[in-house]
Amino acid sequence: MFRKTLIRLTATNSMVFVALFILFGANIYGYVSYRLFDQVDDAMRLKADAFQIRNGRPSLAINKAAVFEPRVFLLLRGVDGRMINFYASFIEDSDRFNELAQYAESGKIVGRQQGPHTYRLYATPYRHEEVIYSRSGTDPVTVQDVIAISIVDSEVALLKRLLLILLTSLIGGAIVIVLAGYYLARRALSPVRIAWEKQQQFVADASHELRTPLAIIKSNAELTLRHPNHTVEEEGIRITNVIRESMRMNKLVSSLLTLARADANQAGLSLTNFTLREILELVIEQFQPIAEMKAILIKLMMPSDVCLTADRERIHQLCIIILDNAIKYTTSGTVEISCFQKSNNVILTVCDTGCGIPEDDLPHIFDRFYRGDKARNRESGGTGLGLAIAKWIVEAHDGKIRVDSEFGIGTKIQVTLPQ
Repeated sequence: MFRKTLIRLTATNSMVFVALFILFGANIYGYVSYRLFDQVDDAMRLKADAFQIRNGRPSLAINKAAVFEPRVFLLLRGVDGRMINFYASFIEDSDRFNELAQYAESGKIVGRQQGPHTYRLYATPYRHEEVIYSRSGTDPVTVQDVIAISIVDSEVALLKRLLLILLTSLIGGAIVIVLAGYYLARRALSPVRIAWEKQQQFVADASHELRTPLAIIKSNAELTLRHPNHTVEEEGIRITNVIRESMRMNKLVSSLLTLARADANQAGLSLTNFTLREILELVIEQFQPIAEMKAILIKLMMPSDVCLTADRERIHQLCIIILDNAIKYTTSGTVEISCFQKSNNVILTVCDTGCGIPEDDLPHIFDRFYRGDKARNRESGGTGLGLAIAKWIVEAHDGKIRVDSEFGIGTKIQVTLPQ
């Protein structure tokens, strides 16, 4: 699915950029072409419009202009279509000019390719007094139009080179654009793909975790139904199993709902100001019986005036998760809780002398449903969601959570929260 999306996104981005590149190149080509030919066209118009026959000869100014602008030549066209070429005596292949002049249109610039050369033609009516012009050996001609002809081979050659450069740049640019588009598309889709894979894994893990307690509840219920005459006391073990798994499933569903709301940004925070010691003492009181059963000593070291502005219920949940993990993985020993203020931050640290976390498992302990020792976690009632929820609570308060652990020695969890 993502491969098709990657290809489609790359193709779309590439086509957009190539289209923009083509448009940019076309504008450059059009502008250069306009500027090159505009100068030639202006010279043709000026010479043609200023042309005048005086005393039966072309104006002297035109002759001078012809010397300084040798690529622009003037011809006369009579009312009968005959051509008069003043420069036939010193222009090679003047018959070609006479032939080209047939294509000139009054008031328009016309381009014409003839042989290896490219020409531009311009015709304008002769605006001065009517002139009947004659040359020796020819019949008199009444002048109707003045025709300007210019050779534009150098401009055409320059445009061809420009076009070649633009096409080469387009091909090279298209290759670069496709490669860059593919790279950018991969980068853009990478977080989407990772989120999708996490979601798929999350759904699969949630289904697996829910399937186990449901299977236990179903099997115990079926075994109970096989003995309808048994008393509650006789079926006490099976009923206890059903209740225990129901509680475990309820805890799992509650955790899943919390994470789902967090992912959807629907788990809002209700900020209040409170003392953290009050919450820690309450949590310690809840876990004290379990700690005494496991011969664990809980130590609380913190001043009584450490205040925090946060969501009280979420911070309470955070403390329960951290202390629960510390006691759960400590057989006997000590759990030390310390808290202090530093640079407008509250730093909460929980250290235990438990089994510790293997180094390979440390990078994954905040992953949802990740459990290093799955069998041991199931026996202790763990779901693999506690630390994921703890991390979300800390980050929702713009804080940081850090875990340091040595396998076989113990674990230290440090939470930093802004006041």
